[in-house]
Amino acid sequence: MGQFLRDVYDELRKVVWPTGPELYRYTMVVIFTVLVLGVFIGGADYFLAEAARRTIYNNGAH
Repeated sequence: MGQFLRDVYDELRKVVWPTGPELYRYTMVVIFTVLVLGVFIGGADYFLAEAARRTIYNNGAH
């Protein structure tokens, strides 16, 4: 267990952590991407559900 923790410590010392501005930029990219995909998936869900409702309603009316 001790060797494992030493190895973990050694690996963490090799990590290049992002600077403040890089972290901010990456965070903004993630938030923007999540919002765009959320709107796209929500819109697709709405239109597909509406198409299904209309198909079911029209087939039931005939």
